[in-house]
Amino acid sequence: MSTTLEKKKGEENENRPKIEIFDDILVYIGEAGRYQWFLFFVLLPFTFVYAFLYFGQFFMMLVPEEHWCRVPEFDNSNLTDWQKIELSVPPKSQEEDDAESHVKFSRCRMYIANYTEVLITGKKPGPDTPIGSCQYGWSFNMTSVPYKSIGAELEWVCDYAYLSTTAQSAFFVGSMVGGFIFGYIADHYGRLPALVACNGVGFFASIGTAFTNSFWTFTLSRFIVGFSFDNCFNIIFIIVIEYVGPKYRTLMANMSFGIYFAFAATMLPWIAYWIADWKILSIVAALPLVIAFITPWIVPESARWYIQNGRIEKAVEILKKFAKVNKKEVSDEVFKEFAKTCNKMIQNDKSNNDYTVLDLFKLPRLRRITIVLVCYWLLIILIFDGHVWNMKLLHPDVFTSFSLASISELPAAILLALFLDRWGRRWMGFLSMFMCGVFSFVALGMPIGPWAMSMAVIARLGVNVAANIGFQFAAEMLPTVVRAQGVSLIHIIGYTAHVLGPYVVYLANIDSTLPLIVLGALSFVVAGLTLTLPETIEQELPESLEEGNNFGKEQSFWWFPCIVSSSEKKKKYRKRNLSSVNAGFNPGSLHRVESTRL
Repeated sequence: MSTTLEKKKGEENENRPKIEIFDDILVYIGEAGRYQWFLFFVLLPFTFVYAFLYFGQFFMMLVPEEHWCRVPEFDNSNLTDWQKIELSVPPKSQEEDDAESHVKFSRCRMYIANYTEVLITGKKPGPDTPIGSCQYGWSFNMTSVPYKSIGAELEWVCDYAYLSTTAQSAFFVGSMVGGFIFGYIADHYGRLPALVACNGVGFFASIGTAFTNSFWTFTLSRFIVGFSFDNCFNIIFIIVIEYVGPKYRTLMANMSFGIYFAFAATMLPWIAYWIADWKILSIVAALPLVIAFITPWIVPESARWYIQNGRIEKAVEILKKFAKVNKKEVSDEVFKEFAKTCNKMIQNDKSNNDYTVLDLFKLPRLRRITIVLVCYWLLIILIFDGHVWNMKLLHPDVFTSFSLASISELPAAILLALFLDRWGRRWMGFLSMFMCGVFSFVALGMPIGPWAMSMAVIARLGVNVAANIGFQFAAEMLPTVVRAQGVSLIHIIGYTAHVLGPYVVYLANIDSTLPLIVLGALSFVVAGLTLTLPETIEQELPESLEEGNNFGKEQSFWWFPCIVSSSEKKKKYRKRNLSSVNAGFNPGSLHRVESTRL
C-alpha cells in the first residue's frame, strides 16, 4: 500500500509544473490572490505620496499671470486694480508681447513719475514720461490663484522668474542624490528599510519646507525632499509586482498608475485651491508619507532580496504566508525544489558579476541600441515634465487644466492594458509620440483657453502612453547579464531631464510659442527613435551580450505584430512569453532595480 502511495506521489511530482525561475512558485501560492490584492490596495497611499511630492511644488510656487509694478502711494487709495494699472503701467513692449501675448499690460515696467501728484490730478503720465523696471515690488491679481504662493510672496517674477525654475530643478537634483543613497540602502539593508528611510526624509523635509522664508532655505528644503522622490513609491511598487503572477502584471502595474496616480494628481489642484496656503499645503503633502512608518508591519520584504543575500529560508517563510492567506495548500516538496532553484540562481548571479554596464558599449549593434534607449528615455521625461509645467501657460484656470491633464493617466493605462501586447511596443510607442507631436503643434494655433488646453491634454495622453512603454522597453531589450545595471544607467541619466524640464517652460519668457515648439519637435524625434529599436513582443529576451547584439536582426522594419504573424514573430517566440506579460515588471529582470517612472 505504501509503495503504491509513493509511486502515485512520485507521478504527481513529475506531472506538476517544474520550478525553474522565481515566477514558477507563484503558480502554487497564488498569482493574484487575496494577499496580492491587499498589497495592490496598499499602493494607494504611496501613489499619493508620489503625486504630491512631484506636483506639490508646482502649486507652492504658482504665481498669478497678472501682476504689475507696485506703487506705494496707491496702497491706501480707493483705486481699483485696473485704475492703478492705467495710471502706472505702460503698454507691453514687443519683447513682452512675444513672451506673454495674453497679458495686455507690462508686468515688469512702470512709469517713473510723481505718483502723489498723479493721485491728486488723476491724470495718467504722458508719453514722454520715462519708463523703468519695478522699484517697489509687485502687486498680484489673486482671482485665478486665490492664495499667495512662496513665488508670489518672494516675488519670483520678471528678472527673478528663473528662481522658481531653479527651485524646481533643485528638487530633481535631490532625486538623483537620493536615488544613489536609497538604492545603496535597498541593496545592502533591505527594501523596506530603504522605503521607511526614504519616506522619512521626505516627510520631515516637507514639513520643514513650511518654515522656509527665502529662496535659499526653500530650495534647500526642496532639494532634500527630492531625495525621497521616485523611491518613495518605486521600492514598494516593485515589491508588490514581484509577488504578482506574470499574466497579471500588466494589469496591476498599469492600473495602479492609471487609477491611483490619476486620482491623486487630479485631486491635488483642488486640495491646494481649498487650503489656499502654500505652507499648509506643504504639510498636507507630507501626511501620506506617514504610512511608510507602519509599512514593515503590513508589507513583506522582497523575497528576491532575501534570495540575493542567501537568506532563502526567509523567502520561503514569506511565500508560505502568501499561500496560507490565499488559501493554497502547497507541499513541502515544492518549497524544497524552490530552494534548490534559488541556490542555482545565486550561482548564476555570481557568474555574471564580472560584467559591468560598460559591456553594453563593446558590441556595435548593442551599443547603438543602448544609446537609443538612453536618448529615448531622457527625451520622454523631458517632454512629460514640459507638458506638466507648460499647462499653466495654456489656460487661465490652472487648477482645472491641471486636473484634466492628470486624468489622461487613466485612459493611457487602459489603452496599454488593452493593446500593448497586441500592437507591440514599437508601433504603439511611435503612434503615441507622433500624436503628442501633432497635438503640441495644433495647440500652438489655438487661442489661450479651453481649445489650447484640450489639445495639450491629448498631447499629454500620448506621452503618458509612451512613458509607460519606455519604462519596460529597456528591461526587455538589454541582455540579462547586464540588464539591471543597464536599466539603472538609463533611468539615472533620465533624472537629468527632470532638471531640464522646468527650463523648457522658462523659454516662454523669450517667446510664448517656444515651449510647445520644442516639445512638439522632440516628440517627433522620439517617435522616430522608437522605430529604430527592435520589437520585443513575444520575443525570446537576450541572455548574453552576443544575443543582445543580434536581438531583432531578423525583424523587418515594417513588421506589424497586430496585423500579421510573420516569421519575425515565430522565429524567436518565447517559451515563457515574458514579454507578453510586461517583462518590464518581471522581477527576474528587475530584481535589483529601483528605477524611475513619470
